[in-house]
Amino acid sequence: MAEVYDCSDTTQLLSAMRAARRAIGSGQLAVIPTDTVYGVAADAFTPEAVQRLLDAKGRTRQSPPPVLIPNVATLDALAAEVTTPLRTLAETFWPGALTIVTRANAALSWDLGETGGTVALRIPNHPLALELLQETGPLAVSSANATGEPAARTAEAAEAMLGESITVYLEYGEAPDHPSASTIIDATGLTEEGGTLRILRQGGVTREALAEALPQVTIED
Repeated sequence: MAEVYDCSDTTQLLSAMRAARRAIGSGQLAVIPTDTVYGVAADAFTPEAVQRLLDAKGRTRQSPPPVLIPNVATLDALAAEVTTPLRTLAETFWPGALTIVTRANAALSWDLGETGGTVALRIPNHPLALELLQETGPLAVSSANATGEPAARTAEAAEAMLGESITVYLEYGEAPDHPSASTIIDATGLTEEGGTLRILRQGGVTREALAEALPQVTIED
């Protein structure tokens, strides 16, 4: 049976984090809270774990999951090139509701699906998620729901949809009734001088905020 922990109970928190680390470290899945909705987490560098994530949600390799990271420094290891505009975006909006699609470091030994050589990166603004990421490193994380169903706002709701495909569920209270999804941007067109940025999905970070942070960049919808 899946293990379920109430992380708002301080007596369960240590055991909960250990169980989540153990599950992720062995290539299994954990449902964790984030600053948007609950997410299914897998070790980003274990292809079998990423495939388990896709299978649990009923997704194909054509829908690769984004990767949550613990700090801006990790961007340097995962991205093929970190231009000044890209770093500005990360330092301005992370942790927070901005997912940045950029070219992935070709030397990385991972398989997230059919990514076309890119990776979608974000630092979540959630204390428990950040603590776990500090211990596990980058995690492939997708919303905790079966494809076509609403994203789970509690671990209990996630368990009702995902069941035994998940090894550990971390409950941390109900996510907001109308959480702000992350804004997703395509930053592959950024250059050191500026270049272009494309908004793929509007969410918590507005177009105006992006334009203010990067006045030298052309923003496309």
